[in-house]
Amino acid sequence: MSEKRNPSGFLLKQRAFLKLYLITMTEEERLYGLKLLDVLRSEFKPYGYKPNHSELYKALHDLIHDGILKQVKRKKEGTEFQEVVYYEFVDYEKAKKYKRQLKVELDRCKGLIEKALRDNFS
Repeated sequence: MSEKRNPSGFLLKQRAFLKLYLITMTEEERLYGLKLLDVLRSEFKPYGYKPNHSELYKALHDLIHDGILKQVKRKKEGTEFQEVVYYEFVDYEKAKKYKRQLKVELDRCKGLIEKALRDNFS
């Protein structure tokens, strides 16, 4: 992971957005991939955003590759044999740093959207 995140010039990329949420959701509770996807789809449904399966797993794999998360196999709650892959932090400091970088980027995107609304709908 690079020291400083370069802005894309326009709005935040989907994968960066998903990685931010995956870090936050990992902070809050241990979830497995499909449960993460269900929660994200439910929370963003009112905004017309439905993340797809492949993008979520690409974001998870990026976080693993960056040394932020790791996979841990566990028995699924309520089952005797079924195992699912949960995600835990390997380096929580890297995760917090990534979130700080994304906060700067989100503030920039917010300013861009607010300008467009003012300029075109005021």
